Amino acid sequence: MYALSREIIKLYKPILDKYDLTYTQYITMLVMWEEEQVIFKELGKGLHLDSGTLTPVVKRLEAMGLVTKYRNKEDDRVVTVESTEKGKLLKEDILEVPDEIYCKFKGDDEKLIAFKNSLMN
Repeated sequence: MYALSREIIKLYKPILDKYDLTYTQYITMLVMWEEEQVIFKELGKGLHLDSGTLTPVVKRLEAMGLVTKYRNKEDDRVVTVESTEKGKLLKEDILEVPDEIYCKFKGDDEKLIAFKNSLMN
């Protein structure tokens, strides 16, 4: 599984380089485009990333102006991550990525879908 994930990430790299994003930054933005605003801890759970891995990713996305993060006024232990306007606009530019990745896969569509479903269960 590790080798497979590395190969898939390699497929993404040249496509994501156009947007100056790593794969981890890209999947983080996928969540942000769905949620627009999410608690940092929940973002980590959804991505299966610990805070030590996710913190530098969010910091880099923040430096790029794609997200902003802030502490909850009632409970400063809670950090919220929110998409910026620039982050929301990137979504429109990057819509091509899934299609470009799909085109790189060779083989039977049904087998690919079955494989994806087996990984999800």
